[in-house]
Amino acid sequence: MPRADRRWDPQHLPDLTGRSYLVTGSNAGLGYFACEQLVRAGARVVMTGRNPNRLAAARAAIHRRVVDAAPALVETLLLDTSNMGSVRAAAASARMGDRLDGLLLNAGIVHPPKKRETTGDGHEVVFATNVLGHFALAGELLTMLASSAGRMVWVGSMSTTVTPYDPVDPQLTADYSGWRAYVQSKVATTALGFEADRRLRAAGVAVTSVVAHPGYSTSGLTPGIAGVNSPSKATRFADNLQALFSQSKEHGAWSLVRALADPTIEGGEFWGPRTGSRGEPRRQTAAKITRDPEIAARLWRTCEDVTGVKWPMEEAAQASRR
Repeated sequence: MPRADRRWDPQHLPDLTGRSYLVTGSNAGLGYFACEQLVRAGARVVMTGRNPNRLAAARAAIHRRVVDAAPALVETLLLDTSNMGSVRAAAASARMGDRLDGLLLNAGIVHPPKKRETTGDGHEVVFATNVLGHFALAGELLTMLASSAGRMVWVGSMSTTVTPYDPVDPQLTADYSGWRAYVQSKVATTALGFEADRRLRAAGVAVTSVVAHPGYSTSGLTPGIAGVNSPSKATRFADNLQALFSQSKEHGAWSLVRALADPTIEGGEFWGPRTGSRGEPRRQTAAKITRDPEIAARLWRTCEDVTGVKWPMEEAAQASRR
């Protein structure tokens, strides 16, 4: 297969007319800018989030900023990835659509609570939001993705190379800290993205699984958009002090969008900004712990057991051949 071209221009994407993408966590940050960039390229986008008012504001912002975008190109769908009932309901609604070419698993808690919290389902909130909900959603939408020979993109983090915690206790029933919860969730997300690629290939499913990370992207370097991003003056000042090694959320979304839309990218690849923390998207090497098949297989079993979702590989393989 052809290799990804270094001349990819993140500000001038290829024509994506006729293609359809679902993005989790779309009402702000990376998810919002990924949606905006996809719509600018002509794609249809389903924006998801758990707050209907914020979703409506984000949709309105896209139509203000992408003036030639047809109203039908941007839809909204309520989805709380920390809630399994919400995940199943949103997946059922999404399956009523005509097609799905890409799934961007972006939603997540970036600033975890200082003390351990659980969801209504009884799961640790960071692991539930960042990992379990996305595992379940990808499984629920797998056959639809396979029908379009689509792609799923899991959002990793630079943090996995800093303190690569092995999630032997993924729900942190002991030894909880906010930082550990976040890093473990990103180790799990990345490992699951690579494990998904191995399993999809083995089952003959025509869906690629790719992992991407946004580098060090901050709201203070990001354009102000009513209803989407309104950082305080203090945040602007603090984030500008880090500008040499950080970037805006808008630029952070470049790696996610390329991983989702570049047809030359292959399953199992890992993408991020050129310098690691900022810059144009480049193929990179993920942290060693995230590439360990034994850790990934253990996490896969955990996700199946906790969510009750087993990916329909046989059905998806059949859909791939239609």
